[in-house]
Amino acid sequence: MVFWAFCLAMNLLLPAIMLAFGWLFQKKPPRRINGVYGYRTARSMKNQETWLFAHKVCGRLWFRLGLLLLPVSVCAMLPALGRSVNVVGIWCCIVETVQLVVLIGSIYPVERALKRTFDDFGKKR
Repeated sequence: MVFWAFCLAMNLLLPAIMLAFGWLFQKKPPRRINGVYGYRTARSMKNQETWLFAHKVCGRLWFRLGLLLLPVSVCAMLPALGRSVNVVGIWCCIVETVQLVVLIGSIYPVERALKRTFDDFGKKR
């Protein structure tokens, strides 16, 4: 039971981080384009306008996905409650993998929004 609670807490970290950074990117995106912090892709870093747009879109998406993943992660861990440590560990890894796929998959809609809004040189269409 203790290991299950630990795994549940670990599985709630990624949705909580998505919520926090989603809110932060919407309200206070990184001011300057940098290679250390923020939504950093070649398209988002073309100019200041694409940088701010990408953070607004990414922030909104991450906040919504974080809200969705929190209860889904709790519900997904319930079948492992009371099982052996090995089963709980495997179940925890599966839930975390799904969360990571969602996080990495969020790049696609942000890049698509950037491509629809800006041309190849970062100028607004």
